[in-house]
Amino acid sequence: MAKNAAALRRVADDQREVIAFLGSPVVHGGTAVERIDTHISVVFLASNRVYKLKRAVHYDYVDFSTLEQRRMACEAEIRVNRRSSPALYLGTVPVVRTDGGALALAGEGEVVEWLVKMVRFDQAGLFDKLADCGDLTKELIREVADAVARLHGDAEIRADNGGRAGMKWVIDGNLADRESQGSLFNSADVARYRARVEAALVAQGPVLDARRHDGFVRQCHGDLHLRNICLFEGRPALFDAIEFNDHITCCDVMYDIAFLIMDLLHRNLGDLANAVLNRYLAMTGNLGGLAPLALFLSCRAAVRAKTAARAATLQSDPDEARRLGDAATRYLAEAGEFLAPATPRLVAVGGLSGSGKSTLAEGLAPGLGAPPGAVVLRSDVIRKRMFGVDPTAPLAPDAYSTDVTADVYRQMMESAATVLAAGFTVIADAVHARPEERAAMEAVAIQMGLPFTGLWLDAPAAVLSARVRSRKNDASDADATVLRDQLDYDLGAMDWRVVDVTGEAQEVLADVAREPLGLPARSRESTV
Repeated sequence: MAKNAAALRRVADDQREVIAFLGSPVVHGGTAVERIDTHISVVFLASNRVYKLKRAVHYDYVDFSTLEQRRMACEAEIRVNRRSSPALYLGTVPVVRTDGGALALAGEGEVVEWLVKMVRFDQAGLFDKLADCGDLTKELIREVADAVARLHGDAEIRADNGGRAGMKWVIDGNLADRESQGSLFNSADVARYRARVEAALVAQGPVLDARRHDGFVRQCHGDLHLRNICLFEGRPALFDAIEFNDHITCCDVMYDIAFLIMDLLHRNLGDLANAVLNRYLAMTGNLGGLAPLALFLSCRAAVRAKTAARAATLQSDPDEARRLGDAATRYLAEAGEFLAPATPRLVAVGGLSGSGKSTLAEGLAPGLGAPPGAVVLRSDVIRKRMFGVDPTAPLAPDAYSTDVTADVYRQMMESAATVLAAGFTVIADAVHARPEERAAMEAVAIQMGLPFTGLWLDAPAAVLSARVRSRKNDASDADATVLRDQLDYDLGAMDWRVVDVTGEAQEVLADVAREPLGLPARSRESTV
């Protein structure tokens, strides 16, 4: 139940004095103060420090209406964010009223407010700004995926949240807001979306509950979009995790990272969205999270539609209100598009070391299948995960025995079947030198009644050798000696399409995308 409105107004009046105090350069040693306002906080940036005040608000999802609640929220914010960015979060600090009646940061006196204290970072390093400037790279976004995988791996399991009930709470909240904003959203569009998302929840309900039972609902970040990631000391840092509502934070790990994937897709950065997904899957092996991913992406877009619509109603500038309203309707349209069915397919890419299998797979993936594109199953990465090492860590020769290699191919085929059943296209990246290996991979698609394309990448030995020698920081351990052995392989009858990869990688990608895969050029850049 909402707090008494008059009491909230009194607290808000008290906070005005604190806000004016924190905005004064005198408090910060005479340095200029930059202020950032949100609907639940006021942030002050001065010199090399940041102070964050929580507004005395009470919404349906957050209650900061008392000083004690704000103190607890500040402490919780420090605790949850130190999991991923301990150096950014310094602690809590009180604002006190001294015996003389003046306000002061810390020290003796009556505590009148609590703040979160952080290290200030360059705002140009926010990932949304990097994206806007075209400076967000695959290398950076893969580092983010690694950080998210570490966060999820260490996070507390919270089986008391999430599952079908957790997603129903999200959907109901989104739909209630939309249907109350009839002047902004077309009622027919909202009704269509309601039917589709509720049908998706029914279909995925058993999967969601099974994943909660299996430990995939954890204390996550909760608000993992580009603006809550920054460059700090040269590395991506996740910050501003939700601390005030377990319904938001305690969720399926794939729903958590779906926010980042959706944000990238919304910005027409489909290649980066695909890179996030594939890196996260490579680090975690969490293929079971693919089945509900379309629902997760849809709900994340719907959340953004809700918040953009709310913000639009609060603007005094008509142009800004119009911009936010347009964004809200676009998010709603995308929420529906994420739920559109797509027929998956299996594309197998084979070739000797140095033929460019992984480069081609990475280039094709964003434009194949449901958003954010194809899942790349790379034999080198599967082998590394089987031995519990980072994808770029070298393995001993016995890790490449005949028996281990057979296990790698078997696991790759099983994984391909899992991904295809979840509705996502697969690119299987392996040497595929033996006819029986190629036949077995094709059989996966045949048994599931899905399209199959086999590609054999071919180039002269000198070209392959030069490429192998130039590799750096790659999952493949193949060197010139391995390639020499491969050149003596008996490949048998080659019934896959042979692709000459002697030319530049982008030319090969364009040729393969056009024929035999039949992809229009624009689909290789973005899927939504």
